[in-house]
Amino acid sequence: MAEGSNKSADLPKEVESSLSANEVDQLKNLFSTINLGELINKDDEEKPEQLLPEVTFKGVAEYIKSDKCKNIIVMCGAGISTAAGIPDFRTPGTGLYDNLQKYELPNPQAIFEINFFKENPQPFYTLAKELYPGSFKPTTCHYFIKLLEQKGLLRRAYTQNIDTLERVAGVGGDKLVEAHGTFHTAHCVQCRMEYTQDWVKDKVFKDEIPHCKDCEELVKPDIVFFGEPLPRRFFNLRYEDFRLCDLLIVMGTSLKVHPFASLVDGVEDTTPRLLINREKCGESDPLMKLMGGGGAGMDFDSDKAYRDVCWLGDCDDGCLALADLLGWKNELETMVCSEHKEIDKTSQVTASKEKSPSKKSA
Repeated sequence: MAEGSNKSADLPKEVESSLSANEVDQLKNLFSTINLGELINKDDEEKPEQLLPEVTFKGVAEYIKSDKCKNIIVMCGAGISTAAGIPDFRTPGTGLYDNLQKYELPNPQAIFEINFFKENPQPFYTLAKELYPGSFKPTTCHYFIKLLEQKGLLRRAYTQNIDTLERVAGVGGDKLVEAHGTFHTAHCVQCRMEYTQDWVKDKVFKDEIPHCKDCEELVKPDIVFFGEPLPRRFFNLRYEDFRLCDLLIVMGTSLKVHPFASLVDGVEDTTPRLLINREKCGESDPLMKLMGGGGAGMDFDSDKAYRDVCWLGDCDDGCLALADLLGWKNELETMVCSEHKEIDKTSQVTASKEKSPSKKSA
């Protein structure tokens, strides 16, 4: 045992603050006994290069405007669609999982479990009628992603959402990875015959359960249920995309669902990461990191933070604030206004056609 090993080690402040006084003493003594004190307190000898001019929201904007930032990846969750009227899953009181009592489920998640669906598809299709694409307009966040694409900066948008609002906003399908699937297409659960979104939607809005024309089995939208694998596209693109990423923007997600949440650690150690969210998330557990477990996570607040920035508040406001710093605010607001007017116009025409009597002779 090394000389002087009976001296207790100092712990990182973020670790010490999360423990009781007794736990702190025990941990210090443990590390002293195995002579890890010097390792714990030793600064990183090779700190990754800081690419941001300053580790702030403004610094991120300056970085985007520089020639260093050419491939931006956006990761987004339900929080970017709440302004459209679509509930997220986990917010207490308003989240989807807190408002499913009327479906008499064994547990809230059962409505998205593949085995439960095959036995009792009615609750899912009843809910789907409320959430089906076509009833909601894209938010400012969705159009910000589209604006990144128009500026030639969007490498890819990885979304947890199944509402297809990225597509409605005009983001190209080649730029999307719908990690948890989408309502955009549907397949028979048995023979895998493909069906269009409009075909399934027509059945759902007639309060009919869609069945395959060929084998008469259930037809399910291509959203990923619990018990199903993620789309191949997710795995085919993630490694190359994140290796080439110059900036990762994370919006409207709790980063609690894996493997999606683990994507934040897929970029290079130098790649800046911006979180736009109502609360901080994705941070590493200091104790687990110290013990060598868990992912690297994000670091917003420590003295060693060099690439992670968070903007706390509603996602739409965050996108507008970033667009303002980039000189794009008017362009973004004009896009949202004009696109929403076009959607309203199309909806009115569709509604008028549906209400008008058939011109066909009896």
